[in-house]
Amino acid sequence: MKRSVLVTALALSQVTLVQVNTGAAQDQPGAMNQGQMSRLDRDGNGAVDRPEYQAFMTSAFTNMDRNKDGSLRSEEVAQILDGKQFAATDADRDGKLSQTEFLNRVMADFQSADRSGDGSLQ
Repeated sequence: MKRSVLVTALALSQVTLVQVNTGAAQDQPGAMNQGQMSRLDRDGNGAVDRPEYQAFMTSAFTNMDRNKDGSLRSEEVAQILDGKQFAATDADRDGKLSQTEFLNRVMADFQSADRSGDGSLQ
């Protein structure tokens, strides 16, 4: 996927794709393998559409929120986000990621990765 860093997080069946934009243009050839695509492709049409991705990322947020306080602290995501990535996602700079901040970031990254502009990743 383009212009983002592929980050793995524990969620659902233990692997979630989370994209966090770092501002660097990076190509990630083969960033999402077929098994990962299949896991996200709930309707089996061979593509991950925006609603499927958002539903998966909402679940990922819930699974990563270990203390169930409705936000992600840096220690909860330390294995998947470095300090720079965390800060870039923490829009209000309060030291934690709300579900809205998290979803805004991953959905913006989805849009960037959607090279065809058709609302799906293939």
